[in-house]
Amino acid sequence: MSSSPSQTESIVLGGGCFWCTEAVFDRVQGVVDVESGYCNGQTLNPTYEQICTGRTGHVEVVKVEFDPAVISLREVLEIFFVVHDPTTLNRQGNDVGTQYRSGIYVTSDAQKDVAQGVIREIEAGKTYSAPVVTEVVPLANYSTAEAYHQDYFLNNPNQGYCAFVVGPKVEKFQKTFASRVKA
Repeated sequence: MSSSPSQTESIVLGGGCFWCTEAVFDRVQGVVDVESGYCNGQTLNPTYEQICTGRTGHVEVVKVEFDPAVISLREVLEIFFVVHDPTTLNRQGNDVGTQYRSGIYVTSDAQKDVAQGVIREIEAGKTYSAPVVTEVVPLANYSTAEAYHQDYFLNNPNQGYCAFVVGPKVEKFQKTFASRVKA
């Protein structure tokens, strides 16, 4: 008789361009899958081109599937808050628009409680010089991004955006959370 695999959980996170967020979480110990996608907009199954207009209401996100026996939701969120700027409304660096907003898209009250607790601690500790604008709302209208967006950094490490924007975020994660980097 084989032992059953451990139960996984997932959380959907918007932290700017999904290429950056996916590249970081692909390297996190305890994360078993990361999928780029779109959520919380009006259009059903939007395309990347539609998202880029800023008129669908969607946000670029990653669905992070993790093993809570290895990494907790709290730890996932601590990484999330270090590798993006949660204080800029509808922007991350040069990426501007509602599709780049900071968000945690929850599927349970327990996830909402953890997310709100982490944000309260960040604000109480004055981690940032500006208020956190990360929205914590129920996940709605999620769809997977096109195949060419999946594992984008892995498949295109020398592309300009990857070299100058994604790469430094991955390096920041690896330095800040060295004990959490997959072997």
